Amino acid sequence: MPATPGLAFGGDYNPEQWGKDVWDADYEAFDAARITTVTLGVFIWSLTQPAEDTFDFTVLDEIVQRAADEGRTICLATGTGALSPWIARAHPEVTRVDFEGRKHRYGQRHNACWSSPHFRRLAVGIAGKVAERYADHPAVVAWHIGNEYGGDGGACYCDLCAAEFRLWLQQCYGTLDELNEAWNTTFWSHRFGDWDEIVPPSALTEHWKGRGYTAFQGITLDYYRFTTDNAIRQYNEEKAAIRQFSDLPATTNFMGFFQPLDYHRWAPHLDFASWDNYPPRSDEPWRTALTHDLMRGLKDGAPFWLMEQTPTVTASRDVNPVRRPGIMRLWSWQAVAHGSDSVLYFQMRQSRGACEMTHGAVLDHSGRLDTRAFREVAGLGAELERAGEALRGGRTPARVALLVDWDSWWAVEMADGPNRLVKYAPTVLEWGRALWEAGAQLDVVPVTADLGGYDVVAAPLLHLVAGDLPERLAAVTARGGTVVTGYLSGRVDEDDRRFLADVPGPLADLVGVRVTETDAAEPEVGNPVAFDGDAPLEVPGRMIFELLEPHPGTEVVARYGADFYAGVPAVTRRRTPATGDAAGDGEAWYLGTQLDQPGLAHVLRRVLARHDLLGPYADVPGLELATRVAPSGGQVDLLLHHGTEAVTVALHASGTDLITGRRLLAGEELRLEPTDVVVLALS
Repeated sequence: MPATPGLAFGGDYNPEQWGKDVWDADYEAFDAARITTVTLGVFIWSLTQPAEDTFDFTVLDEIVQRAADEGRTICLATGTGALSPWIARAHPEVTRVDFEGRKHRYGQRHNACWSSPHFRRLAVGIAGKVAERYADHPAVVAWHIGNEYGGDGGACYCDLCAAEFRLWLQQCYGTLDELNEAWNTTFWSHRFGDWDEIVPPSALTEHWKGRGYTAFQGITLDYYRFTTDNAIRQYNEEKAAIRQFSDLPATTNFMGFFQPLDYHRWAPHLDFASWDNYPPRSDEPWRTALTHDLMRGLKDGAPFWLMEQTPTVTASRDVNPVRRPGIMRLWSWQAVAHGSDSVLYFQMRQSRGACEMTHGAVLDHSGRLDTRAFREVAGLGAELERAGEALRGGRTPARVALLVDWDSWWAVEMADGPNRLVKYAPTVLEWGRALWEAGAQLDVVPVTADLGGYDVVAAPLLHLVAGDLPERLAAVTARGGTVVTGYLSGRVDEDDRRFLADVPGPLADLVGVRVTETDAAEPEVGNPVAFDGDAPLEVPGRMIFELLEPHPGTEVVARYGADFYAGVPAVTRRRTPATGDAAGDGEAWYLGTQLDQPGLAHVLRRVLARHDLLGPYADVPGLELATRVAPSGGQVDLLLHHGTEAVTVALHASGTDLITGRRLLAGEELRLEPTDVVVLALS
């Protein structure tokens, strides 16, 4: 992680856009707000390299030195997040060809093809020049490569990418026979006899109605993988140029649950993870919590950086509501609670022109210090100064894992059936919401993660199953843990081919069911699902209705109430006898339908309760408890109130609130107003 005192606080600063008189005012404001860290040079390439053989660091030199003289640490960018106009003019092949086959000209931001030799050469060149010049500068603590890879389109479909794709395929498959087998190309007479016959899947080739509608899923799945690897290669080439001069940690800023690029494939190449938080809604705190957990999970639970957030408004959406009072502070503390070692903004001062001139900033165009936004930022800066050192480097002691898999994401959303309206990220977020509302300390991890430390593993829409995952899930239940999965899981292998077996394929022995048929309906259509037990419950199932035939010994937990399959099992549980040192039997739950949130919460709370993993505030709407344990062993619990009404709770533990300095006792009644935060260092 970057070496910063306490938690890094500040953000993306672009003084090259203004005169030096503005710099003076900015740093006076930064002092008032206790800003410690600035990200510099993200979009400065046109100044540092105004022509192919010309480098000019005059402006960046002054910007970097001014930040250092003012006592700030610096996250320094390579500047390759956007092309300079001269590059596209000199080398027209650097701009992308889009999914519809249109060759783009210069413009916008992410307009470079990652296969372009000229772009790669020039990006490596400027990255190396920047690193060589500033590697030994004492204020620089980290390198920022590129910016939001793929944010304005991602994949390219030009001839250069086609050639690179063929080379990538040759490395993956070795022979055309292996490729043809993986892609099932005997269907529709697609068998390839020469590598040069393969072209990228696009609107002009295999796709018949948008990106998710492909005639050959295997081809499209591999192009997604290739596109990710192509971006990683470009990133790594810049990183290698930096490494010639500096060993400081490097990153690039991700975008959360971003479908086009597989961040798990990318994670090993990051020194630390970072991401930009711009939630689409203000009333879904679980969405942001889970995305923080996803970013933390990229590096095996290590802290990450919140690289960007807005203190007020975004500018990219059709409607851009302002953050209500207290929300920016609440969300900043939520990032810290879930593992961030930074609170950084885009942007420090509002741009004067172009598409982000109305995007929120710490300082608006007037530079006033009496705005609500600046007062809130300054107040947060004082709090982070008091509490940050106790939190920096802290990890989350989670015993619950939520599995996320980009291959399943891609595969399930381009499946020809049974219901294209089932979407991966919303489904994962709904499962995560139920766990979040139940107060579970949660890791969001890839399907390749070590599952040995988890008592509960939730795996929604595990559509594509590869490798030893079934065995590793079975190991969870064998030692007394619980696995929860469900509909559309275990359908295809790593090449997106159907298993020649009963659904759910390699997961069948684990969950103890056979799916005999799969029905589908529009989202508004519900089939009642009735749960038995001490507290009977009936909730709608929607979208997918798998008819389950339990194996001997598998328990039926809930049944459908309507249609020709009324009475057929909809939810099951299979117990696995304890083995070895297991404290008790393991369990594997299977949900055959998309339960409405109360039904999903009912199942997951039963699972959590079995392992004593319900949070102490599970019945308090909107109250979040998150834990970080510092390298020294000190534990800090953060209470964050996202609700709209004040609540009074009995405090779960004794400690000192690092924000107020107040001593609090376990069992003490604590009143929390909306957006309140308590940072409790446990005794």
